[in-house]
Amino acid sequence: MSHLFPRILVVDDDADTRQLVQMILARAGYEVVLAEDGESGWKSLMEARPDLLLTDIMMPNLDGLALLRRVRAHSPTRTLPVILLSAKATVDEVAEGLDLGADDYLTKPFHKTELLARVRAKITPPALPGDPAAPERISGLLSEGRFMDELRREVDRVNLDGNTACLAHLTFPEARRIRQTLGADADLASQVASDFQESDRRLDLIGRDSSGHFLILLPHTTSEQARVRLEAFGCRMASRIFHTSGRSFHLTPATGFVVFGAGATADRIRQQVERALEHAALQLDLTPAEYDPSMERAAPGAHPVRAGKWDAVRSRLLVPFQLAAVLLLSWVLPFFAYRGLDSIGFDISRYVYLIVVAALAATAFFIWLEGWIALRRIEPPAEPGSPFPPATAIIAAYLPNEAATVLETVEAFLRIDYPAPLQIILAYNTPRAMPIEEEFRELAARDSRFLPMRVKGSTSKPQNINAALVEVTGEFVGIFDADHLPEPDVFTRAWRWLSNGADVVQGHCVVRNGDASWVARMVAVEFEAIYAVSHPGRARLHDFAVFGGSNGYWRTEVLRRTRLYSTMLTEDIDSSIRIASYGGKIVCDPGIITRELAPTTLRHLWDQRVRWAQGWYQVSLRRFWDSLRSPALSGRQKAGIIWLLGWREIYPWIADQMFPLIAFLALKAGGLDKLDWLIPIFVITTLFTLSVGPGQTLFAYWLGDGKIRRRKGWFWSYLLLSSVFYTEFKYIIARIAQINEWMRVRSWKITPRAEPGQAVVPAPETPG
Repeated sequence: MSHLFPRILVVDDDADTRQLVQMILARAGYEVVLAEDGESGWKSLMEARPDLLLTDIMMPNLDGLALLRRVRAHSPTRTLPVILLSAKATVDEVAEGLDLGADDYLTKPFHKTELLARVRAKITPPALPGDPAAPERISGLLSEGRFMDELRREVDRVNLDGNTACLAHLTFPEARRIRQTLGADADLASQVASDFQESDRRLDLIGRDSSGHFLILLPHTTSEQARVRLEAFGCRMASRIFHTSGRSFHLTPATGFVVFGAGATADRIRQQVERALEHAALQLDLTPAEYDPSMERAAPGAHPVRAGKWDAVRSRLLVPFQLAAVLLLSWVLPFFAYRGLDSIGFDISRYVYLIVVAALAATAFFIWLEGWIALRRIEPPAEPGSPFPPATAIIAAYLPNEAATVLETVEAFLRIDYPAPLQIILAYNTPRAMPIEEEFRELAARDSRFLPMRVKGSTSKPQNINAALVEVTGEFVGIFDADHLPEPDVFTRAWRWLSNGADVVQGHCVVRNGDASWVARMVAVEFEAIYAVSHPGRARLHDFAVFGGSNGYWRTEVLRRTRLYSTMLTEDIDSSIRIASYGGKIVCDPGIITRELAPTTLRHLWDQRVRWAQGWYQVSLRRFWDSLRSPALSGRQKAGIIWLLGWREIYPWIADQMFPLIAFLALKAGGLDKLDWLIPIFVITTLFTLSVGPGQTLFAYWLGDGKIRRRKGWFWSYLLLSSVFYTEFKYIIARIAQINEWMRVRSWKITPRAEPGQAVVPAPETPG
């Protein structure tokens, strides 16, 4: 598939002219490649395969006329449109250029309007007489006026018969740029209309408004029916390849809808569906957004609700309340339940004891099994299945929180030596303009591979990534957080997997600021236990891996179909389970390494892990049963789903039952000293369970990153801390996360990012 928007190669030895032309063309929606002389221009021509060459005549070494001769003599570029630029060329030189095959000539200085007009004339094919560009002249597509007439008739019918109907509003973010750069998009509109008309429901209508958005009317339709139909239609739109003006590309549908009944008016319905469309256009996750009155409060221009004093007090009291609730539910209530049942003749302690012992032993066994399996290192296929294609890196960032690290990250990606074109997209959101954005623009002007993209209205990482997909040109996409510094081979190694059948590849995230605090050191070793041991071990055991949110590599078409949902606190795990349930292949490669920043304080670690745990629980609630019913999953994979989504949510409650159980048994026996602590099953299970911590630490040391392994003291500290408090710390967090989800407490406290020694910018809460 060709690149989405026309690509123009600009060759000029004057830097000011290059930058001026690039700015004019980029703002008009063109992709621009720059070269400073004829020789470098010829090299760029072979690599970039542009749609138009814009070259100065007077240049040192290889001048514009000599470059033109090469272009016309080379078979693959013989028909390439060429526009000559010059301020001092003689009439004879201009004539010679035209004789050599130049398509046009532009004199410096030029006006931007003239430049754009001449460029469009050479790239956009002329409209044919009678070209049916108007919406009402496209087969099956109603004009806005006719559509509104039909909507009013449907409102009248609904008011008479009491049924419900649906109005949907569909748009494509790419449409405006397509119209700007390729002219009329009647071909696209007719393709959308044709796809819609394949439906068996002949009463459904589709039209188009003056802005180019699509209007869809679904009579006799409930909310659930509308959601199912519109989501299926949107997914079909996202999966297909569109063609217009000789180009092929993907589109990203955003759909808002409202279901209306008796008492509705056409004008009010239209206002509501536009609010829903605004919401859908922010998410870009292929999920239709149904109108809700809360969207009015969140609409652009609405006054934000200020947090009151009670909100601040509630925020400070939240953690103590959570801890008290967990203590009550996991220790106090079970203890009194054992006593109460015993008082009426039902002593269940023996059965609970056996269940707890079995759970502890089984969990310890599988953790050991993961470690032993991970000892056989996972290596990608020796050779790629096909040549290295264009690739894209999407770096998702929140400013100002990540302003201190993001520029270093971008520059690190620009230094990657990848054998094909590598596009770097920085997709960021910020509540206010920042000086660093000017640095982004300057870097983009120097290096055309870099595209900074401020996502207006975004409040989450999934929204940033979904928005960036509109600009992606790579055949596969790497997703990264703003603090990840990559090793040089990450993209080449990932392609060896993707070109041999994988849909997603998860790499190895290594902590690079372990010296910052004891918390960072602990997390550094924990990440080795996760990414070097647990992830590869589970991937082999369960026959599927999980995408971890960063340092993950996707086939672009798979990411376009899957998207990331901003309604999920762990959108990465959610997308992983959905892909696995659809039969996709996710692999884990510990050899694909990026280095990131860990939280440096216990409070920041707490906030991060509560969000992670609650996100896992959300996925368990929404995906567990559907995954088990999926025909695409094998029995082995479904066992992995039970382990990841079922057992991980139950086990933290079971593991702590030993405490109230022992307290009950001691009370019943007359004291702790009256208990028989040397029961073989208890001793063996206790020793086996306690062996897990040293075992995980040892596996992490054997399989971990070389730079981390050199810090042996970190592993001893981790072993001590995990034995003393960290394991129970994580169990408490898992239980609190479930309580939060049931209480609908779903704030996302962004983890502060700063290099050691830099000030940490306070991170606000954003909705998950």
